[in-house]
Formats: sequence, structure tokens, C-alpha cells
Amino acid sequence: MSGVEARLVKTLLWLCNIPSPTGEEQRIADAVLERVSRASLAAPARRHGDSIVVPVTRGTGGPRVALAGHLDVVRTSHDGPPRVEGDKLYGPGASDMKSGLALMLDLLEHGAREIAGTDLTLIFYAREEGPYADNELGRVLADDPEATAVDLAVCMEPSDNKLSLGASGSIHARVTFEGRTAHSARPWQGENAIHKAGPFLMELGAREPRTVILDGLTYRTVTSATLGEGGRGRNVVPDAFTLNLNHRFSPDTSIAEAQRDIEALVAGRAKIEWTDLSPSAPPHASHPLVRALKDAGVAGVEAKQAWTDVARFAALSVPAVNWGPGVNAQAHQRNEWTSIPLLSEGHAILCRFFEAIGRR
Repeated sequence: MSGVEARLVKTLLWLCNIPSPTGEEQRIADAVLERVSRASLAAPARRHGDSIVVPVTRGTGGPRVALAGHLDVVRTSHDGPPRVEGDKLYGPGASDMKSGLALMLDLLEHGAREIAGTDLTLIFYAREEGPYADNELGRVLADDPEATAVDLAVCMEPSDNKLSLGASGSIHARVTFEGRTAHSARPWQGENAIHKAGPFLMELGAREPRTVILDGLTYRTVTSATLGEGGRGRNVVPDAFTLNLNHRFSPDTSIAEAQRDIEALVAGRAKIEWTDLSPSAPPHASHPLVRALKDAGVAGVEAKQAWTDVARFAALSVPAVNWGPGVNAQAHQRNEWTSIPLLSEGHAILCRFFEAIGRR
């Protein structure tokens, strides 16, 4: 193991040993703030709740870049403490996304030469894994002007070092079919709300994804029923049946357009209650800083067929991309692990990126 790799592993183990399930980020925020405050900064780090904005360099005349990573992890089971086994590092959030946080901290503490030509801001934020409204990145972007005064934001999502561009928008809606109760021995005296939902569910199951190509990348709009609830008893014809509908839409579609798509699909057969509205984000594949990151040796370029916080930046007209060294398939898994070689290669990619843009 090289000196750089050993340093990255030490930092990642440090992060994984600090419990930080969503909603309980105070301890890790305290630790990260104390650690970054020991580094050479352009200005003191600023705390917003359990989130931290770190002005690393200023006045270089170079591009303004933000690296953003969430401090929280999902609650999963682990059969042992954070540890290294072979080329894998096990620990809560090892891939999603403390591996990305480890690169951010290492760049701050050991990357002075690489970042010398860039105005760099680090954003560590809380509650990403929870509801959209609770995510503290929204608060940071609203309250800290420097967080959005950037030319490019990189969300350090686990992507196997691939550049994941754009983000699908996401809508959750409660769709309620209404009927009339009756004794199940005499169903003709009522109207079965579950049965009324049947044709809609058949249509939904037969619905093909809508495909669109943007900047050479393929995005798919899909709609799924993910939850169902209803009924009053085993011998009662139900008068209400509610589905949770999750609509994932491509970056060429606004929230209002996506809502109209759902309304057209339901076609007046049920009541619709919007419960979560998350915007999409464009890929920005032709942006010069995005091209520079691609040229730094990323493992590939792909469309992000999911929602991420790049959409929060996009809503404020800040170009943003997803890229990180974590193993995407390990996110939210029991006994989550990440690849140490991917972590090391991610470090090299990030250094090459900053060296290249700093020379412009």
C-alpha cells in the first residue's frame, strides 16, 4: 500500500468510526469542523446546523469549484467494526459516501499544490438520506452565498469513479380510488375501490419507459406503484384504496410537466395528492469543466437514472455533476464496503482534474 493510499484508508476509517445515521450527524459535524479548522483556509469554516461550508482557497483567478458530500449514512447492519480486509474497507457509509468525504479531506490537507490555481469550496452537509425537505444542503445553498458562487459543483456520490451526468426528477403522489362499503357477501351493494384500481394498475404495468437522449446520454421516464393501502376488514368491500405512485422523469421535463403526465395517466379516475416534488437536472456534458473532469481519466460517462442533489444546484443555475470513488452497488447494503483501489484511483483523478483546470 502506497503512502497516499495508506493516508486515504486512515481517513476513511476515521470517518466510518464516527456513527452518523441520518438525523444524528452532530458528532461527525463536530469532528469534521474541528479537523478542517486545523488546515490552512482562506476564511474560517462556517456551520449551518450540522452542515459545514469550508472556503479552502480564494483569489486564485482560476475556476470556482465546490465539492459536496453528505455526512449521514443509512441505518444498516454490520457484522463487525470498520476494518480493512484485503482490498476492501468495510464500514457504515464506506461507499455512500464517506469515501468521497475522505477525498475531500485529503485534498484539503495534502493537495495544496494541486488546488493552487482553483478557488475551492468544500461542502459537508447533513440529512441527505432523509426526506427532500429535511436535507440540509437546501439550507446551505439558501443561507451561504459562497456555496452557489461556483462554476461547477461535484456531488461526491458513489459512482465507481464514473462521471454520472444529470439527474432524473422524482415525484411521489398518493393516488386514491374511492368506492362504497358493503358486506363482502353482497358486494353488489357497494363499490370495491381496490377493484376500481385494477384497470389502472394493468395500464401501469404495461407502460413502456419513455426514452430521451440528451448530450448523447439516454434517460428514461418511468412510473411505478410502490405502496398500496386500503380496506376496512376481511369481510368489508373497501371504500378507498391508495397507491403511492413514484414518477421518475428525464431532465428535459419540468415538475409541472411531470405532474401533468401523471394527471393524464390517472385520467380523473382517482384523487391525486402530491407528497414529494424533486426537480431534474441537465447533464452539462459540454461544459468545459465537466469535459476537464472527463479528461482526467474517469472510469466512464453515464446518465444518472436517479435523483441526486445536483438538481438542487441546477435549480439555482449552478452546473453540477455526480462523481465519486464509492462502489455504487454497495450503497445502503448490509456490511457495506468500498474498494481501496477505487479510492486510490479516485484520488489520482481528482488531482489530475485540479492540476489541469488550474493551468488554464
